[in-house]
Amino acid sequence: MAFEGLSERLQKAFSGLRRKGKVTEADVRDSMREIRLALLEADVNFGVVKEFVKNVREKAVGAEVLESLSPAQQIIKIVNDELTATMGEAAVPLNKSPHIPTIIMMVGLQGAGKTTTVGKLSKRLIQQEKARPLLIAADVYRPAAIDQLQVVGKSVGVPVFEMGTDTDPREIVRQGLAQAALQHNDYVIIDTAGRLQIDEKLMTELADIKDIAHPNEILLVVDSMTGQAATDVAKGFDERLDITGVVLTKLDGDTRGGAALSIRKVTGKPIKFIGQGEKMDALDVFYPDRMANRILGMGDMLTLIDKAQQNFDEKQATEMADKIKENTFDFNDFLDQMAQVQSMGPMEDIMKMIPGMANNPAMKNFKMDPKDIAHMKAIVYSMTPAEREQPDLLNPSRRRRLAAGSGRPIVEVNRMIKQFNASKKMMNQMYKGNFQGMEGLMGGGVKGRLGKMAMNSMIKKQKKNKKKRLKHAKNFKS
Repeated sequence: MAFEGLSERLQKAFSGLRRKGKVTEADVRDSMREIRLALLEADVNFGVVKEFVKNVREKAVGAEVLESLSPAQQIIKIVNDELTATMGEAAVPLNKSPHIPTIIMMVGLQGAGKTTTVGKLSKRLIQQEKARPLLIAADVYRPAAIDQLQVVGKSVGVPVFEMGTDTDPREIVRQGLAQAALQHNDYVIIDTAGRLQIDEKLMTELADIKDIAHPNEILLVVDSMTGQAATDVAKGFDERLDITGVVLTKLDGDTRGGAALSIRKVTGKPIKFIGQGEKMDALDVFYPDRMANRILGMGDMLTLIDKAQQNFDEKQATEMADKIKENTFDFNDFLDQMAQVQSMGPMEDIMKMIPGMANNPAMKNFKMDPKDIAHMKAIVYSMTPAEREQPDLLNPSRRRRLAAGSGRPIVEVNRMIKQFNASKKMMNQMYKGNFQGMEGLMGGGVKGRLGKMAMNSMIKKQKKNKKKRLKHAKNFKS
């Protein structure tokens, strides 16, 4: 998973500070050395590392830090703030045209994931804005590039304008834009050609397409696994095209983090999206503060909440919240919840977004086998309707029947029911705002408070939405 090596090294740098009641300048100096090595190992640009360490050291040796009651937490906060600043402070939205269509030009080297990102962005625009995009196939050089874009377009329900491989890309773009005007498409996304390296022919063609299309957004798609080399690619494209933003792909792979931590500082251009997976919905807005939290092992509750809101049906979520509050959550709800959680992505990635879990030793090799979920479902499907609604009915003889019916060992049946009851109790406590006994889950210090704040925010939002709906229903009746 992305940033694991960097996260582990930074945690090691902070571990010595956490054990000290007071921190000296020598302690800070030793920690800065570890942080510097961690960033260099993550393939962060040397100039960026030098400035980062300098800024952190200057802030960390201040009297208010060295003489505070919790200097380690203060220094971690300084590093967190500096990481956020290095990656760009805040999320940057897409540039939009005051009148349709908004034109987005996708550029980048061959193999960076440009065409897949075109599909992901299209799906996002449809889901978020009910947009009607048109894709223009302007890559006539790579074998099957047009076919790939058509397959991607079909998978997300978006039309593709193409004129084959014998037409000049400039003419394809001209006619594609004319087609978008006739069809009143509100977005046009141009999938341009890439090369294995930057060359003059490629750049001239892209510059010509820019002059023809006058794009509102020129997004550079960069493979984050290329590390510091990604900054050189970004500089080359920016110098010729004046890019407006960056999309980092393959962030779910063995990414050291150099690209994410270097590109904004080196080019001055924001990272707007990150791709984490092959599925068409695996494109997320890049939030520098959330990424900094993840790098420091503080989790990413806000992104987890965003994912939940996108994937969970609001009516079902409200009904589920009522059941949790009234402690009537049953195995039917458990099946529904399992299906919705699965739609959010791999369980191990979701777990690591919870504060305190990212660097938990128990999570190091945690993998949720899809077979395990299938086994749990088999156990639930072996229950009678009454047993699903009233889990307390599951006495030893009924559990033996479930084991036989699902083909699972009795110990597995018992373990699942025990976990279900524990989860039910914990969810009820969390809904009431009682986090007692959950310090191990949330973690202590800064990350624990962040987790509790995010959880409370989610619960308050749920209650507020419920009040709004009740008020609306009351007004409608009157």
